[in-house]
Amino acid sequence: MLKKNISFLFITVVSFLIFNIASTVTAAGVTCDRECLKGFVTSYLDALIAQKPDTLPLSPAVKFTEDCKVKKVGEGLWQSKIKLTDYRRDILDVKQGVAVSFLVIEEKEKPVLFVFRLKIDGQKITEIESTVVRGKEEGMLFNPENLKTVSKGMTYVPRKEQLVEREKAIKMADTYPEGLKVGSFVKVDSPMADNAYRYENGQLMAGPECTFFEGCDNMKKQFIPTLAGIKYRTIAVDEEMGVVAVRMNFGPGSLFQGDGELDVWHSFKIYDGLIHVAEAYCEIVPKGTPFGW
Repeated sequence: MLKKNISFLFITVVSFLIFNIASTVTAAGVTCDRECLKGFVTSYLDALIAQKPDTLPLSPAVKFTEDCKVKKVGEGLWQSKIKLTDYRRDILDVKQGVAVSFLVIEEKEKPVLFVFRLKIDGQKITEIESTVVRGKEEGMLFNPENLKTVSKGMTYVPRKEQLVEREKAIKMADTYPEGLKVGSFVKVDSPMADNAYRYENGQLMAGPECTFFEGCDNMKKQFIPTLAGIKYRTIAVDEEMGVVAVRMNFGPGSLFQGDGELDVWHSFKIYDGLIHVAEAYCEIVPKGTPFGW
């Protein structure tokens, strides 16, 4: 009798362990890897071009914003006929199930800067955050001629030993908004490479070849405004490509003129312990505009 009870107990325990292992494997199997995330970006763009949001695997509780405003999926850019160009740069965060994509699209035969973030959970799109910049009036800066192809700096694939651990990369990227907060990248000792460069809406604003204003040839030492009201949040970390994406609102004093604010999608190429490239899309928004998230 005792042997039977022990045998039964043993079988029960083994069955329990097998079930849990199988469940874990199944759960791991549905994780959205890089190709999966990239596929969601492509599917989103296909649906957007076709103007058919109902073809997407949307969560019933999906949240959608465009230009910091909450909208229904199918509103906003969805109502425009658009075309893709060759410019598409994806930032894929497998750990969070997040994909961010920077694109140049065409609307009414004119170039438009378009960036969006997708959150994937259980093979469903649960969050869509997007910004559309149609010209200099909306973006303060606008030079899509420099966005024909993704820069070599951003497409460079770092070797494994060059990559920086996730949390450290986030802290390094944070030195950019923290530098703006005090008006100096030097004061916060932002780890920028000597040849680091920065593009905003396609305009070169810092780096060895920058001539936009005096002193902009050195990204770390260049003059920058003091933006004490800046707000920011990390939205994605591409651990394979060494890219950190950060949403920012520069706050008061961030425009060349006027009392609005600059809403920004920034991204930083980080490897070998340094920031090598910074590329951003920016849009003018009314003073006090929240991210919508």
